[in-house]
Amino acid sequence: MVAIIYLVLTFNLPESKVGNPTAAMNYPLLIGFSLLGLSIIYLINEVVRAKKEKFTAYNIFADKELTLHVVIILVLSLGYTLIFETVGFLISTLIFLTALLFLVNGKKKWVLNIVVAVLFSFLSWYAFSELLGVSLP
Repeated sequence: MVAIIYLVLTFNLPESKVGNPTAAMNYPLLIGFSLLGLSIIYLINEVVRAKKEKFTAYNIFADKELTLHVVIILVLSLGYTLIFETVGFLISTLIFLTALLFLVNGKKKWVLNIVVAVLFSFLSWYAFSELLGVSLP
């Protein structure tokens, strides 16, 4: 579907005023048709493979601890996006990353979790704000 939409949008590109009028479409058309061809090949391979193997992708939800971790990470991510503008990049990233590291690494590595969260938050803020001149909230 993405390839088809991409191709339709490519055919709707305006013609060039100078030189070859369709030159602006050559590279996007190459990408679109390549994407469409590779998607068809992938789809055929998946259909053939599905006939040979049993579908087990949903078995991952049988692990209750893993499912709980995914839900907690989604909630943390939502909380991060909600407090980002009001609290700012540095503090919200520090809170989010600390919570995430405690979830993944556990309480036993609390020093490492805090050091990594503080260093990453500060260094990424410094790189964007000071070195690249990008304004962060």
